[in-house]
Amino acid sequence: MASRQKEKASILRGIPKNLPSLVLAYRLSQKASQKGFDWPDLSGVLKKMDEELSEFRDALSLRNRRRIAEELGDLLFVLVNVGRFLGIDPEKALKGTLKKFSDRFHFIEDSLRQAGKSVRQSNLIEMDRLWEEAKRRKRIRSK
Repeated sequence: MASRQKEKASILRGIPKNLPSLVLAYRLSQKASQKGFDWPDLSGVLKKMDEELSEFRDALSLRNRRRIAEELGDLLFVLVNVGRFLGIDPEKALKGTLKKFSDRFHFIEDSLRQAGKSVRQSNLIEMDRLWEEAKRRKRIRSK
């Protein structure tokens, strides 16, 4: 069957291929799940996540960039499925983490600036201490 005919007959048809990758991964796995191609419960997805992480580590040890990239993609895809099982939109989850990262990094920059320094004039130990301080302050404000 030609590729175009296969796509017309596929249950995956109708999902735009130009969606952001996390959204596309979510929609593809959601559609396949609706037709019964899914794990029975979260424990199956978590087992698959462990398997993919192990394969990623193996690829890292071989230093094969093509395989590393492939395994990283597999790991990201299974994490999308973990989110789907938990009812968490992976795009929103990642955006939240990116905001948290930016806020903490801005705290590092501001703190260093107040001390008359730049990030380049600092070191990882100092920046990690400030990172932990940003986390601590956020926890206090959240209470």
